Amino acid sequence: MGAVDFEAFVHELADVSGQAILPFFRTALGVEDKSRGAAFDPVTAADRAAEQAMRALIRRNFPGHGVIGEEYDNERPDAEFVWMLDPIDGTKSFIAGMPAWGTLIGLVRNGRPVYGMMHQPFIRERFYGDGDGARYRGPAGERKLGVRACGSLGDALMVTTSPRLMNEADRARFEVVEEHVRMSRYGGDCYAYCMVAAGHVDLVIETNLQDHDIVPLIPIIEGAGGIVTDWSGDPAVGGGRVVVSGDRRVHDAALEMLAKG
Repeated sequence: MGAVDFEAFVHELADVSGQAILPFFRTALGVEDKSRGAAFDPVTAADRAAEQAMRALIRRNFPGHGVIGEEYDNERPDAEFVWMLDPIDGTKSFIAGMPAWGTLIGLVRNGRPVYGMMHQPFIRERFYGDGDGARYRGPAGERKLGVRACGSLGDALMVTTSPRLMNEADRARFEVVEEHVRMSRYGGDCYAYCMVAAGHVDLVIETNLQDHDIVPLIPIIEGAGGIVTDWSGDPAVGGGRVVVSGDRRVHDAALEMLAKG
């Protein structure tokens, strides 16, 4: 499959997922808590409808490809090409009527992320990349994405979804970094990572991510010139504790502080 054909297909996946989700946004809809007594973990009919639509399109066009998604069982996870789908990353924002959520679509080839997109259908924005480059498409037009230079933690704007999602030990290590940045903001889910790629945010630190939470974002961030690792500086394709930066100097300083925390 050529690059042009592939890009067109990813946009098609974004189209069908958005069509499935938008009828549910800011409307009365049922919310099911799938945590079974742990921290509140909501899922909606919109999640399931969007993932079903994307899976059906993938099966029709690439029946040999695998699919790993948030809502349904894995299909052929050992295939050469495997799609990673998170229909609504930021479900809590979604059910609160806040637009800080998005559909994550990623493709892995032999374990390596090769393409990713974050689609926000309500705002009509798309961030996408292949690791070598990244682009934005939305109401403001279309443009290339690029991280910004940031020389030190003291100059950095840092974002995390919420420190309350971290365990006590990880939260303490995060707070060490937070004390040294210029400004920190909470919220954003997948949007925070795209803001690193767009050059508006310098650092994102998270914990407890699933693979489908981060894999679709890696080709976007790296395509824009950013860095994605776990807290030990290793590849983050498995999720868990993740650090994303637009500048290597900030990344290295954050990793050093997280190690000491």
